Amino acid sequence: MRQILVTHALPYANGPLHLGHMVGYVQTDIWVRFQRMCGHEVHFVAGEDAHGTPIMLAAEKAGVAPEAFVAEIKTSHEADFRDFSVIHDCYHSTHSPETQRYSELIWSRLKERGVIAARTIQQLYDPTREMFLPDRYIKGECPNCGSPDQYGDNCEVCGKAYSPTDLKNPRSVVSGATPVMRDSEHYFFELGKFQGFLEGWLSQGGDAEVAQPSVVAKLKEWFAAGLKDWDVSRDAPYFGFAIPGTTGKFFYVWLDAPIGYMGSFARWCEQQNLDFGHWWNAGSTTELHHFIGKDIVNFHGLFWPAMLEGSGHRTPTKLHVNGYLTVNGAKMSKSRGTFIKARSYLKHLDSDYLRYYFAAKLGSGVDDLDLDLADFKARIDSDIVGKYVNIASRCAGFVHKLFGGRLADQLHDDALFKDFAEEADRLRGLFEAGDYAAAVREIMLMADDANAEIQRLAPWTMAKDSERATELHRVCTSFLNAFRQITIYLKPLLPKIAAQAELFLGVAPLQWADAATPLLDHPINAYQPLALRIEQKAIDAMLAEEAPPANETSISTRAAGGEGQDEGGAGKAGVAKSAKSAPSPGATAPPSPASGGAENNTISIDDFTKVELRIARIETADHVEGADKLLRLTLDLGELGKRQVFAGIKSAYAPETLVGRLTICVANLAPRKMKFGMSEGMVLAASAEGGAPFLLSPDSGAQPGMRVK
Repeated sequence: MRQILVTHALPYANGPLHLGHMVGYVQTDIWVRFQRMCGHEVHFVAGEDAHGTPIMLAAEKAGVAPEAFVAEIKTSHEADFRDFSVIHDCYHSTHSPETQRYSELIWSRLKERGVIAARTIQQLYDPTREMFLPDRYIKGECPNCGSPDQYGDNCEVCGKAYSPTDLKNPRSVVSGATPVMRDSEHYFFELGKFQGFLEGWLSQGGDAEVAQPSVVAKLKEWFAAGLKDWDVSRDAPYFGFAIPGTTGKFFYVWLDAPIGYMGSFARWCEQQNLDFGHWWNAGSTTELHHFIGKDIVNFHGLFWPAMLEGSGHRTPTKLHVNGYLTVNGAKMSKSRGTFIKARSYLKHLDSDYLRYYFAAKLGSGVDDLDLDLADFKARIDSDIVGKYVNIASRCAGFVHKLFGGRLADQLHDDALFKDFAEEADRLRGLFEAGDYAAAVREIMLMADDANAEIQRLAPWTMAKDSERATELHRVCTSFLNAFRQITIYLKPLLPKIAAQAELFLGVAPLQWADAATPLLDHPINAYQPLALRIEQKAIDAMLAEEAPPANETSISTRAAGGEGQDEGGAGKAGVAKSAKSAPSPGATAPPSPASGGAENNTISIDDFTKVELRIARIETADHVEGADKLLRLTLDLGELGKRQVFAGIKSAYAPETLVGRLTICVANLAPRKMKFGMSEGMVLAASAEGGAPFLLSPDSGAQPGMRVK
């Protein structure tokens, strides 16, 4: 059994979490859940990154003490984590006695080792308030783009980073006075003395590799010019820990922020009676895994391991680095309403869905991840609803209606179960490597195989023949076991849905090893829907909540997962026939010719991808009593199951000529209750104005359920 300590980047306590943050946090939680399902001892800790000038400024603006400001933010972050099923063993704060204790310990050991140097530097000073000014207590014109009212570390308009002394026409935020240059003593961590150690640490290969190859290569670029000393002190006023033995000097936020991992774990050790030294002392045989965004790699890949090495502590086993999040192919943007807060998402959509979508796009590299909202809806509707839970919904009813809600004592065919069980080792390797996207692809192929076999064996046909009852019982038992195996593999991604599946199956929390043993002669509970298709109106409501005022200035941002903010209804009766239709709720009507718009309005690729077109086989076609134009069609959409559609094609087709024919269906159209029943989609047809409809048909080779792209 492995002993593993896991952390993720500490959220900075100056605002709400957004979906960019959640990429790294969800990635971490999935890995933790997977390791625990494999039987390892795992401790998962994090906390608020609570120090620094931005928090002090925000607290002053809010009229509260920094401690109170951080406490309120911490409460909101904890609620977001909980509702996204990101569950920590201990969620603490860097502004804690534990973090202060280890910050001072590491500081003293680094001083004893002779790698802390005191030097006099020049810094901007407020002559009115008689105080040195931290970077964000100075404002002026950006030296790069000339934008006014910019802070002393970087421009919020052009994004350029610079020194506060580079600002044009600087002024003090505190008094408005023009600052002057004054000498100030600062403390530096002599990072260059650890270059040899860091080069060796980063060069470990195989299982000992400390990060993805691209991350290691990027970190090694720092060695060419030689590592520079790191300024680890700040002058008062500053919200942080005072440096022992000094007056008016504080630890820079990036010194104590990673030490917050130790502080949070120390609190957990006190609560659980664990040996802190066993996990953190040099030579520890435990594992330490940090999940971080690519924007903070230098702190975790250079400064942090050097501090640990210099103070007699163990170094990280591995850095798991993720990229940025974009939304609909672009940076998250307040002006476009795509700067989506975690809480805004949670008000309208299921957290498991976003966890799954992120996982489906998270490979083992450091690539950026795009949240394409049309693709998000299509993938959840297809994978989770149409494939995964569809396996259970197609078989559970027979077990309850015909066999007293109890599984058979043997499987219909061991081959499928054995094939799925053999996937456990391969999937274990993919989860271990953080290649969740590859794991999702493999799992969905399993779901495809299961649904195809259900379609081939047709238990609904067996149910009509009493002599095939035993066969039906075993077939349903086989596929409910396949559902159970897939649930095991998806459980780290979908904790809430998996818990409901466990309740349906009447089993204890599933572990990874359970995939090797079938569930037989076992009672199950009545099936309740485990997942529902996403309604477009839910996505629209989420975006509407984030929509900016009409006069708001465009602001774009990226988020990698960020600790330690450096101060620095269409057609007739289910048939799509006309090119013109009323806009959906919340859509913008096309411009009229009078307003200068083109008559044949174009759409974007995003608009097109919102429509999920699928190949469908017409299984049955019947006249509708009392309807002059309608036929009732039963469509087979493969893995998406069966749909009933009412189509206004009676004038052109006799029902018997349609049975077995392939056509194209709009699969994500909201069900519409009609006089004759529920219509669950739309088949496509073409016609001249006032002419008869002609059903569209795919080329040979197309199969039910295939996506039209």
